[in-house]
Amino acid sequence: MKKVLAWTVLLVLVLVIVIPILVIGGFHGEPRQGGSAKMAKGDHIIIKVYFHEQQKIVEMKLEEYLKGVVAAEMPAEFELEALKAQAVAARTYAVKNMTAFGGSGLAEQPGADVSTDYKQGQAWINEEALKKRWGSNYEKFWDKISQAVEETSGEVATYNGEFIQAVYHSTSGEKTASAKEVWGFDYPYLQSVPCTWDHKSPRYYDKKEFSFAQVEQLLGPETQVVAAMQNNSSGAMAILNTTESGRVGQIRIGSKVFSGAEVREKLDLRSNNFNVELKDNKIVVNTIGYGHGVGLCQYGANGMAKEGMDYRQIITKYYTGVALKNINAY
Repeated sequence: MKKVLAWTVLLVLVLVIVIPILVIGGFHGEPRQGGSAKMAKGDHIIIKVYFHEQQKIVEMKLEEYLKGVVAAEMPAEFELEALKAQAVAARTYAVKNMTAFGGSGLAEQPGADVSTDYKQGQAWINEEALKKRWGSNYEKFWDKISQAVEETSGEVATYNGEFIQAVYHSTSGEKTASAKEVWGFDYPYLQSVPCTWDHKSPRYYDKKEFSFAQVEQLLGPETQVVAAMQNNSSGAMAILNTTESGRVGQIRIGSKVFSGAEVREKLDLRSNNFNVELKDNKIVVNTIGYGHGVGLCQYGANGMAKEGMDYRQIITKYYTGVALKNINAY
């Protein structure tokens, strides 16, 4: 009789105390940091997206929005781990701006978190446009993009517990640039780091030739480029200094000194990692890389993935000292 009573008490304890603890722990334990984590909260996070072409704000599930960003920002032919790194960067960038997470939203469009206009943030493309772009590869590529987003579900890059400014670019060259040398703001996680994996980028090298008159027209008549070049004035065209990553800091062209960023914009160069030379009465500009050069290098990420590195290694390479966390922890 005592044995029966003891077993009865034990069964009650299991049913009333132990099992509920296990069930509660399964739903409210520590958020998973990687893999294909699927959490109810994360699956229902809503982001307010400004569709710039239609000029309207649309509410979307964050993870579905990210598929359109990754598809627009990185070639689907890239390695899966590179696409995962892009997904984490894109998610971090979006969440950093979301008012629901304390972000400031889109200043140009009150009520929106982000825009589909790449000039205001991240590019985005819908499935119909992707069907036209990818043709017969649509299903394969869309599944791959979806896999990259879903297998990093909820993951963001943080520094000291805060979402980072997860900027990225196409091709960096030998080194990425620091945020300070490009924009004047210093972030500990946006430092210049070596990049040796993007040499196969089709945008790695570019050359442009300009007549003296073209350069004067683009940079302004006050530069007096034509007169300076025709008179063979000493120092009429010279790079005065370079940044930490080897990009042009200041350059004299004609009678005026410009920043490398100014020349890049005015001459429509791929980056401000360039050199200039005179050849056959023309100014030849040789450029390395594509984009501002700060943060994640997309072709570098693909090169790292080809060498067997995963998205966590890629993220922590280009964003110095960051940690990957899940937004469900916030």
